[in-house]
Amino acid sequence: MQMVMALACRYMGLTQAQALAAATINAAYAIGRGHEIGSLEVGKQADILILETADYRQLGYRFGTNLVQQVIKKGEVVVNNRQFA
Repeated sequence: MQMVMALACRYMGLTQAQALAAATINAAYAIGRGHEIGSLEVGKQADILILETADYRQLGYRFGTNLVQQVIKKGEVVVNNRQFA
């Protein structure tokens, strides 16, 4: 997904924020589930991806490396790559 976001910024002219929105909330609405997933809001399913980056604007420049530290699905940790966990 990082590569897709990078390509969207480079070749489609999206900003990092627009690419992130396209990959999250807009994608959720595209499959008819925007009211329950796609953003961090009260009442929505707790699906969270914790990445090893200081700022979301770095996502498009760090493709080719696995930035995933943790994956939380429905409030439960399902992947934990954190070094200090």
